[in-house]
Amino acid sequence: MADLLTRAEYQALAAAIDMPTNAFIDGTYRPAISGKTFTSTNPATGVALCDIAACGAEDVDFAVSKAREAFDDGRWSKLHPAERKDVLIRLAKLMTRNARELAVLESIDSGKTIYDCETVDIPESIHVIKWHAELIDKIYDQVAPASDNHIAMVVREPVGVVGLVLPWNFPLLMLAWKIGPALAAGCSVVVKPAAETTLTALRMAELAHEAGVPRGVFNVVTGSGSDVGEPLGRHMDLDMVSFTGSTVTGRRFLHYSADSNLKEVVLELGGKNPCVVLDDAEDLDAVAAHVVNGAFWNMGENCSAASRLIVQSGVKDALLERIKAHAREWVVGDPLDPQVRVGALVSPAHFKKVCSYLEAAQAETIHLGGKIIGEGFIEPTIAEVKARDAKLAVEEIFGPILTVIEVAHFEEAIAVANDTDYGLAASIFTANGKRALRGARALRAGTVTVNSFGEGDITTPFGGYKQSGFGGRDNSIHAHDQYTQLKTIWLDLTDTSDACAD
Repeated sequence: MADLLTRAEYQALAAAIDMPTNAFIDGTYRPAISGKTFTSTNPATGVALCDIAACGAEDVDFAVSKAREAFDDGRWSKLHPAERKDVLIRLAKLMTRNARELAVLESIDSGKTIYDCETVDIPESIHVIKWHAELIDKIYDQVAPASDNHIAMVVREPVGVVGLVLPWNFPLLMLAWKIGPALAAGCSVVVKPAAETTLTALRMAELAHEAGVPRGVFNVVTGSGSDVGEPLGRHMDLDMVSFTGSTVTGRRFLHYSADSNLKEVVLELGGKNPCVVLDDAEDLDAVAAHVVNGAFWNMGENCSAASRLIVQSGVKDALLERIKAHAREWVVGDPLDPQVRVGALVSPAHFKKVCSYLEAAQAETIHLGGKIIGEGFIEPTIAEVKARDAKLAVEEIFGPILTVIEVAHFEEAIAVANDTDYGLAASIFTANGKRALRGARALRAGTVTVNSFGEGDITTPFGGYKQSGFGGRDNSIHAHDQYTQLKTIWLDLTDTSDACAD
């Protein structure tokens, strides 16, 4: 864990940072071809940080052409795996050397707390790059069973030029989740960061170039979804798009693919994740700590947030008292204050959206919170719903609001947990081992944790069922499958010498 500075020290660092403001294409920073810019604003203060290049379709075309040129001439795609590994290891070292700068950039750009940036987001991003780098020269291809007269090889090849479209809730970590396996596989990438959070993606492109990633291999095109995201999704020379974000926008990328060149699409989308607590759960204080962390970490702006507490009647009251006690320790305030655990929501538009759910909570039983602290800030809120089809129980909130649903027994808990369009993550708390495994098997989610909240780690695949996405998995060795094509090479060893002699 990083040694945290004081609030004043972080503020001084933020004031001194030289903000990246232009797109990064073909190994250098470039303004938008149109010359247009948009303003990046600190969501915690409302103060403008800088003006950033507002790219358009012509910039996307230029970035894709340079990425294609780099891929086709093999400057990265045909590099020996060990050489690609060395470059990515150097990138991880440069990230470590610049970790504090990256943490401050991430915080002021997104409203995330410096505590989370310093202790979770930046260290984990570095670890992800290292892990995929080390895997590059340790993935073996296969030889399929064939007759004595044949050899059948199954080999992986990089998929080509890839568009990586990022969300705003974990800007650097989601970038690492994508570029780690994509660059490891030998692809060239065109990154489209969220317009709300572009700074760390631009800085990472610069660090990657410094580490030795060749020009044209790692490009960042900045701007809006309509001006950059859609042209990227529709581009005829893009081989694949990996998108993380809302289910609504994810659907658009399927249309873009269908309307263009049928590029491959991988989607990691929303979630309405259940946290099931049964009557026999042990150590309710520990359970409460997990529930609070799952619900309010990153202001609830987390696709795997434990946003629905489905709790059995016999333990509900005792658990809620402990949850409230833990939630009161989550201080709301200036994200650059290391004592703060709940920062600012990412934008005025998103703040307004979450406030609408806060209004809906007023018709329910509010156990804690329910108030706006200031523009962009909402206190951790716990609301128990009367009906299971209530707005709070059904829709993804993406804010610090925990919905409580009371159930009578195990079967009802599982049924309620699965009664959602999503299936990204889930958790179950019980002291009964068989019930825990039965519940984990029955829950329709890509990741199920038992007696804890979490997403696994870099070694475990992450992705969802149903409308939480499809097409591949982030993290683990399986993430590399997204960015490779499987090719069969069939060798005929039949001896034809006798036939030729005749």
